[in-house]
Amino acid sequence: MAIVKDSLLKLKSFSMQCSRVWHVLRKPTMKEFQATSKISAVGALILGVLGFAISVIVKFVWVF
Repeated sequence: MAIVKDSLLKLKSFSMQCSRVWHVLRKPTMKEFQATSKISAVGALILGVLGFAISVIVKFVWVF
């Protein structure tokens, strides 16, 4: 019985925390969205260049 009661308390606490976060959420402005998109694109570009550089180095080392 204590396990069920403890689980219900945890569930209630979690739902209260979720509702608090839900009330704070808002739609980002266009400026915020564009900044996030640019940062994500730069990060993807850096990862792509890094992966390409590693593959070129590995192929070069593999030949010799």
